[in-house]
Amino acid sequence: MQNWVEVVLRTLVSVIVLFVLTRLLGKRQISQLSFFEYITGITIGSLTAYISLDLNSDWYLGIISVVVWTLASLGIEFLQLKSKKARDLIDSTSRILIKDGKILEDNLKKERLTNEDLLELIRKRDAFKVAEVEFAIMEPNGEVNVLLKKEFQPITPSHLGIKVSPETEPQATILDGKIMDEALASAGYNRKWLNTELEKIGVSLDNVFLGQVDTYGELHVDLYDDKIIVPEPQKRAVLMADLKKCQADLELFSLSVDNSEIKQMFGLCSDQLEQVIADVKPLLTT
Repeated sequence: MQNWVEVVLRTLVSVIVLFVLTRLLGKRQISQLSFFEYITGITIGSLTAYISLDLNSDWYLGIISVVVWTLASLGIEFLQLKSKKARDLIDSTSRILIKDGKILEDNLKKERLTNEDLLELIRKRDAFKVAEVEFAIMEPNGEVNVLLKKEFQPITPSHLGIKVSPETEPQATILDGKIMDEALASAGYNRKWLNTELEKIGVSLDNVFLGQVDTYGELHVDLYDDKIIVPEPQKRAVLMADLKKCQADLELFSLSVDNSEIKQMFGLCSDQLEQVIADVKPLLTT
């Protein structure tokens, strides 16, 4: 067998074996590498290259070595699931670098970080002043997570005592000018509705690169022709305007009639609608 043919066959076998074993190791190997997993990744890569190119050695020995490394990694992961001591020994533990706006110099030295390193890490978490940080913790995988003090955290609806309804995943109903019927059905609509929405904004289906339907049933499109300006959906704004107009009309009727019972009825309806508007305003103005 010619050398180039053998290299091709070895490489194909290596790719298949590496793919199977990587899937066996799971996604954690990709997203959160511990020290041992880092070593395992480098070693498996080196062994795979050895299998592909070292024609003077038996290829199956490299396969055996890769399999042993994979089984060892799986065994250590299983041990970590069962024992906290093993997790602490293999992955190490989290360490607090900043507490209540104060840098803990001893912990910084233990992680071999300089002041500049720390500042760079917290800037990546949108924290530019140490004094604004409640906690900064270095995780076992080397990432630094930051919790700002309450007075420096962004305001959310919960801070204002406003309840908002959960949003569902936007459905991609149009991809590359083609209607995705399954996604459209998941959103609770059909092709007739979609074509009507496209007509409202004056866009043809074949010019739509991406179309999404959000929680509120509004269609958002991105066009191939970027020069065309697509108007933003106005359903919620129109509904809010209609509600306010109805409330104003009820209040006007209450002031214009002389009958006390009718005046009271219109006034009560106006107050109730005003409360409804206040309740739905977070949904219709976001």
